Amino acid sequence: MAYFFPEGTKVYYSSTFASAKNITILTNAATAVATAVAHGYTDQDPVLLASGWEDANDTVFEVDQLTADTFGVLGLDSSNTTWFTPGGGVGSASKISGWVEIPQILTISPNGGGIKYGNIDPLGTRQAKKQPIGFEAVGLDLKIGYDATNATIKAMQGLTRVASKVAIKLVIPGGGRVYGYGNINCSEMPEISKGNVIQLSVGVGFDGRSIGYGA
Repeated sequence: MAYFFPEGTKVYYSSTFASAKNITILTNAATAVATAVAHGYTDQDPVLLASGWEDANDTVFEVDQLTADTFGVLGLDSSNTTWFTPGGGVGSASKISGWVEIPQILTISPNGGGIKYGNIDPLGTRQAKKQPIGFEAVGLDLKIGYDATNATIKAMQGLTRVASKVAIKLVIPGGGRVYGYGNINCSEMPEISKGNVIQLSVGVGFDGRSIGYGA
């Protein structure tokens, strides 16, 4: 059993995605195996997966390089064929590189991700049922120090203006990593209050799942 504290956490973004490698086979297994000819990936490379499987689509996974043409998709358990239809997960993978650290982070907090419920209340019964039906969308909220001369902040504001999507990587104490993918928004108006650091708001709304890995 281990516990971790947030001090020392760093957050990175990337808008650099390599040309997509077509995935012709994606197996049903505890760790799904993808076939992509001459993929060129090495162990722990992060890739953005586009897949016919909802729980694998628009999600960043690390890979386990197996052969020149196959790799394991770490963190993707596709063994349940009810939710992962055999043959239905093919798509593509794009390697992510060029990570840029988000500067001057003051606070960080996730939002969403809670369980969604549906109510089942037949007319002929007195006791309704509450059924979990999935999860709320996930996002990340940051407060960073305002600096009109910081090139990275300017770059994030530029990505915001064109509604660009990015990959996100959190590197947490102990060597863990958490990934996501979605739109980034960095405000241009500083938040000013007496006695406090002047701040900007940064938010990322994820399109797919957030996937975490240990050291």
